[in-house]
Amino acid sequence: MITVVGSLKGGSGKSTVTFNLAVWLILADCDVQVIDLDPQATLRDVAEVRDEEGFKPSVPVLGKQNLEHEKLKKAEEVLIDIGTADLETMKKALTMADRIVVPVPPSQADIWSTQRFIQFANSLNSTRNVEILGFINRGDTHHAVRETDEAAAALVSLPGIKFLKPRLSQRTIFRRSFSEGLAVFELSASSKGASEFEALCEKLYPNLVRN
Repeated sequence: MITVVGSLKGGSGKSTVTFNLAVWLILADCDVQVIDLDPQATLRDVAEVRDEEGFKPSVPVLGKQNLEHEKLKKAEEVLIDIGTADLETMKKALTMADRIVVPVPPSQADIWSTQRFIQFANSLNSTRNVEILGFINRGDTHHAVRETDEAAAALVSLPGIKFLKPRLSQRTIFRRSFSEGLAVFELSASSKGASEFEALCEKLYPNLVRN
């Protein structure tokens, strides 16, 4: 399955999510192909940090020259992290996707951006049905702050996207994950961040979760 992790806005946490998903899938014994289409190459950077620190398993990350359907369909699972700077490459990835996963930070601007992204993706895939999945990323952890719940309610109401209830909160462990080259569940398997991420994986890859 080809999964594109994307949005029209920077700073939504796409690369962090993609990296953690890649490690999770590799540890689940999947044959995974990871493609970084963001010119900032942050996904490749974190993979290099992981290799430099000697952490196993390695997470090989390839560039846009490998964005060929014949190459990608050989892998069990494909993860593609897209950026908006290279519009043509982003379009190509979206037309190859079996599904699109959208991390949505809790703000009205991000809800509007997600709505435009849904329309954009659907316009590229008018002749086929591509599943679009959205979840709240970088949500508030303080119960008195209502913006995250309000964003979740707005996301539920958007047409053309399936809302995933598990949310990832704005936690230090997600930032550490990216800077240290370790997935959140490798840093601390008992942390709230790891629990949140495992819940998201259960929704995205139910066939890989062992009961």
